[in-house]
Amino acid sequence: VQLQASGGGLAQAGGSLTLSCEPSGSLYMYSLMSWYRQAPGKERELVADITTGGDTNYADPVKGRFTISRDIDKNMVYLQMNSLKPEDTAVYYCNAQETTARNTWNYWGQGTLVTVSS
Repeated sequence: VQLQASGGGLAQAGGSLTLSCEPSGSLYMYSLMSWYRQAPGKERELVADITTGGDTNYADPVKGRFTISRDIDKNMVYLQMNSLKPEDTAVYYCNAQETTARNTWNYWGQGTLVTVSS
């Protein structure tokens, strides 16, 4: 399984960026698609996720500012990031979770760097 993440870059505080993630295979293969981030010196943390049914979940620091979505036809998952803050600076990772009756597998993309300047 491969996950191709893109869209990172430099933004000013208050600005916006949109991250994209394209998984190999259909989105329906994965029970959960997520975005995580890891800031320098910190542990990787969940940012947002979306289930096969379209239910979404957000970490408190990004609620109201970030939106996770998916386009089934394009087989893409997005993270729209608005009102960016310097503390949003991190490497953002796309994650796909595949669940069967016996096991759960987690797949990771290569990460895309988001830098927010004050």
